[in-house]
Amino acid sequence: MTEQAYPSIILLNVLGVAGIVVWHLQGRTRPTERLIAQIVFFLAMSVTLVFAKINPFRFDAPHIDSDGTLVVSAKILWWTHMAWASIGFVRLYMVLDGRPREARLIQDLLVAVVYIGVFLSVMAFVFGVPIGTLLATSGVVAIILGLALQNTLGDVFSGVALTLGRPYVIGDWILLSDGTEGRIVASNWRSTHILTATHNLVVLPNSVLAKQSLTNVSKPDENHQITLSISIAPHKRPKFVIDIMHEALNNCNGIVHEPPPTAALVGISGAAIELQLQFRVTGPAQRIIARNEVIDLVYQHCNSNGLTLAKPVAMQIVEGLDTLEPRSISTERLLDSAPLLTGLTAEERAILAAAAIRRDMAAGSTIIAKGEKAKSLLVIRSGTVILKDDGVEITRLAPGDYLGARSLLNGEAELYEAEALTRVTFFQIEQPDLERLIASRPSIVDDLTLRLSEPRSILGNRGVPVVSTKARRTEPHYSLRL
Repeated sequence: MTEQAYPSIILLNVLGVAGIVVWHLQGRTRPTERLIAQIVFFLAMSVTLVFAKINPFRFDAPHIDSDGTLVVSAKILWWTHMAWASIGFVRLYMVLDGRPREARLIQDLLVAVVYIGVFLSVMAFVFGVPIGTLLATSGVVAIILGLALQNTLGDVFSGVALTLGRPYVIGDWILLSDGTEGRIVASNWRSTHILTATHNLVVLPNSVLAKQSLTNVSKPDENHQITLSISIAPHKRPKFVIDIMHEALNNCNGIVHEPPPTAALVGISGAAIELQLQFRVTGPAQRIIARNEVIDLVYQHCNSNGLTLAKPVAMQIVEGLDTLEPRSISTERLLDSAPLLTGLTAEERAILAAAAIRRDMAAGSTIIAKGEKAKSLLVIRSGTVILKDDGVEITRLAPGDYLGARSLLNGEAELYEAEALTRVTFFQIEQPDLERLIASRPSIVDDLTLRLSEPRSILGNRGVPVVSTKARRTEPHYSLRL
């Protein structure tokens, strides 16, 4: 090494050590500043290397003295900074490409390739190690390790394929062909973690996951269809049955109404009219809630419209079809299904039924305005009623649900506007009739007040918020004053 090159070699070592210190001081929380520092130090070292007339891509046998040691350390530091600068550019490209999931995997692969390449370059150009012999030896070792780690490598390469194919991302809900279903909560080189609906964590090796058929419930969104089979005794015209099923689906608050739910006839016989109800829910977590509500509403609408659920064929054979007569529709039976009135005796419900007056309202009619004090209790017999607050749909009411109880028992104005979505039939019980019943047994008012004060009664019997893309309002809780 010439005397003129000695200061450049010293400067190379100083820049290399300073770059390492700055790189560590900046930390992982400042990736942009760290990348800039890497590039600046690498360029400064490259310029200094040129002035020192040192070729980092050629092996020069160093002298066993302090000057030779400085040249070796300068080359090692330059190769290290070149690796860091290359890795910094790789990370920058991945971030700008906007594909974070692939970015993490490809970044890890490229970082490994860069470090291996720099290590081999240092061995060849700094220490003069014959790379060909080293690669041949490492190839034998790689074969041995590959056979020993066959299953692990299968998981790793399956993880690479899944990552590049992007069948799912973290947070997606998936369904596998073996019945496993849940939300992806973590994914790494070897395995994928799935949180099931029962709140269990399933850890699947990537090689097992890659071999299964996968349904991504979250794509294009988490809305998906549910099919529910219903059998109705054939005592009514199928069109009438279909209309009632559509009313039941329109009453449901826990399903998506755009696109609208459908009811389809799939068969008919002397034993039953077979139907399939098809409706959508906003996500997997809503399936049980929506299915329960639909079944409850189907029963309620059948009960209020004289439809009978078909019994199993074997039971019909034993009992005989002649015994399967349709049930008659009566005011008393409807009042029996109204939760507000379940505390009344059969005789008291009969008194109310005798006093009830049947009313009909056309679709789009306002039944009770917001802020109005109702003069009578309205029990819905058929049709769908919507409760609105300043034009925003809050919930839907079904047969057996009621209106006006707040005004009659509490003396307060109604909280929401009640509008008929379809043609609505209801039984109207006037305030004097209700007061006469309460006068005969004053404790009735305590039972009615208790049932009305339940938070869910504010939204009707079911108290299920409607599924809507609009902003939902928080329902107020209040105490009754008699």
